Amino acid sequence: MKNKDIIVTGGMGFIGSHLTEKLLEDNEVTVIDNGITGRKENIEHLLDHKNLTMIKGSIVDLNLTEIFKEKDYVFHLAAIPSVPRSVKDPYSSNEGNITGTLKVLIAAKDTGIKKVIFSSSSSVYGDTPTLPKREDMPVNPQSPYAITKAAGEMYCKVFEELYGLQIVSLRYFNVFGPRQDPNSQYAAVIPKFITAILNDENPIIYGDGEQNRDFTFVKHVVDANILSCESNKNGIFNVACGRRITVNKLVCYINAILEKDTKSIHTSPRSGDIKHSLADISKAKGFGYNPKSNFKDELTKTIAWFKNREIDNMNFELKSYVSD
Repeated sequence: MKNKDIIVTGGMGFIGSHLTEKLLEDNEVTVIDNGITGRKENIEHLLDHKNLTMIKGSIVDLNLTEIFKEKDYVFHLAAIPSVPRSVKDPYSSNEGNITGTLKVLIAAKDTGIKKVIFSSSSSVYGDTPTLPKREDMPVNPQSPYAITKAAGEMYCKVFEELYGLQIVSLRYFNVFGPRQDPNSQYAAVIPKFITAILNDENPIIYGDGEQNRDFTFVKHVVDANILSCESNKNGIFNVACGRRITVNKLVCYINAILEKDTKSIHTSPRSGDIKHSLADISKAKGFGYNPKSNFKDELTKTIAWFKNREIDNMNFELKSYVSD
């Protein structure tokens, strides 16, 4: 993708910042982010880029029609993330994820956007026992967050059928990688476990740890976004690697990479969580998505980023102490 004028909602977030970084290589990019879950440090190294425009604000409140004028594509990643967060505060999830998505689609329709790429989630499948998960299976959301993503997909389908808006919905499966926030109480499992084990703390596992996930490195998600946008395909697609790894095995891998032997603490399962997850990614291969993935190598790269981050934080604290 080259010489396009692109919108990325949620561009300061974990996935959004990686996508923004890639798109900026050959395109003009406007990032919209309210900074609530997105972090400025994720794109600090991009802020002086001549092709980047930053708009701080919520997609629910901004005049998106004005912002979208004369733009080519919209990558819609802005959302209130996390299943546990939505269980605690379903109203905010509904407002940010459903109302926000509707506003994006209306503005895209009204301004002649060529294509919208909507970030959905594997959580829409719920705990349906059939594996692997295929896009033609009925959705069975079991949390407010999953409901918002299923509703977003339905809005996308209706806007394509009624108004001819070209749209792809990508169902992400357990994305991980550098820049993922480990500090939120709603943090994903991989950054939480890495941070705990780095600090010689016991990682907390909800349930017996035999639940499995189709962990997907963030680079593959970026590739899927761009490939699907460049293609003539519309509809819903799984974005994953097509493999299962248990949470217990994940702890073993992190311990091995860090040369530690930290023991896990098991507690009660969380409401809204699903037991098993595995994607069929054959449909996405139709637009060229074919991830060459080595989970241990990708986990090693992720751990290296977190180790460097820990060193940077220690150096910052030391400089602050000395200056005082």
